[in-house]
Amino acid sequence: MKTDSAPKYLTAYREIIKLGLPIVVGQLGTIVVSFADNIMVGHYSTEALASASFVNNLFNMAVLCCIGFSYGLTPLAGALYGAGKRASTGAVTRVALAINLLYALMLTAVMLVIYFNLHRLGQPAELMPLIRPYYILVLCTLVPTAVFNVGGQWCYAINRTALPMWIILGANLLNIFGNWLLIYGNWGCPELGLFGAGISTLVSRVLGAAVIFALFMGMKSLREYRNGLLREKAQQGISRRVWKTSLPVSMQLTFESGSFTAAAVMVGWLGKVPLAAFQIIVTIGTLGFMVYYGIGSAVSVKVANEVGRDNSHGMRRYAWAGYHIMIATMTVSTLIFVLGGPWMMGLFSKDPAVVGLAVSLIGPLVLYQFGDATQVTFANALRGTSHVMPMLWIAFASYVLVGMPATYILAFTCNLETYGVILSFSVSLFMAGALFLRSFVKASRK
Repeated sequence: MKTDSAPKYLTAYREIIKLGLPIVVGQLGTIVVSFADNIMVGHYSTEALASASFVNNLFNMAVLCCIGFSYGLTPLAGALYGAGKRASTGAVTRVALAINLLYALMLTAVMLVIYFNLHRLGQPAELMPLIRPYYILVLCTLVPTAVFNVGGQWCYAINRTALPMWIILGANLLNIFGNWLLIYGNWGCPELGLFGAGISTLVSRVLGAAVIFALFMGMKSLREYRNGLLREKAQQGISRRVWKTSLPVSMQLTFESGSFTAAAVMVGWLGKVPLAAFQIIVTIGTLGFMVYYGIGSAVSVKVANEVGRDNSHGMRRYAWAGYHIMIATMTVSTLIFVLGGPWMMGLFSKDPAVVGLAVSLIGPLVLYQFGDATQVTFANALRGTSHVMPMLWIAFASYVLVGMPATYILAFTCNLETYGVILSFSVSLFMAGALFLRSFVKASRK
């Protein structure tokens, strides 16, 4: 780093942290709920934890597909905000909301087809009575998730990151309280086990979507954006641009999460104890991922703002500043996993076989954090430029063509079983990180 660029980097660090910190807090709130869900379900029974593992890993793909599709709004609204066109951000949000609702309904239909074929996925037969009703409840959360995502990305694009954070935290507290009531049957409520956790999740996601748009329609400080949402005519061809920027990002996250879903299915072939241990590792690993994605979202917004100002040097500066922050964050995450991992894993289950297997997987969990942090940074930087088509082929090559075969080979051909599954994540994530970096450098020169 040159001496005269140091002040600019310090400014970039401050702006990314200021913008990203509320996103990170909101993401960590989501992880706390995921922890609470799995801890409560895991203490209810190993069968319930294994069933939740299977369903949640299937739906991670669909939920991340929804989230990724909403990310297409960020570079468009962020560039308009950077150019000072406030009302236009409301108009593009209206278009994005309609398209995201359609996309969520399409995903719901796809996941419904999978529901009728669950028996073909080779999972333990004794888990199916728990899996099926829980699956239906999670299926119903896709549409409200899509609605909230659009509102959240619009807030991020206009640098109002604290608003979604508070809504997420409130919804998460409601979810935890609902779990306490309905899983165990406290305060006179019925003891519903895993099904109760599903009801609580559905209610919290519906309320989150309702609250973010109620605030959007009622806050005086957002009047200019609201007028754009309700009255301003969208730019010609904006629907096509929303699809063009949203679909590749969605497919990138779909391929990535799909590799984890395929891994969960393969672990299910090994039995309920490996499946429960896998869920613990994935949940803890998501702690790092969500923090990385909070910082990555801030990088995407700042890069998009610089696109609106036609400043290629600023684009690259914010991307590298974000990566510096990401490296520091990743180091902290790995220390937490190494030093506190065994204690954290003991919170999820009373079964010593499950906890012992999960503890043995800390090594590959730590290893893949390096690749994860790199690919998150430069995937989001590339998203901010709106040159998102490379994300599609990079994700397909890294996660499908390379990642899924690597999972099978390491787990079964090399007989590493669950250890090999977690180890395989490093292969795809490091490959994706290198390719996203290369594409961003190329895009930021245009």
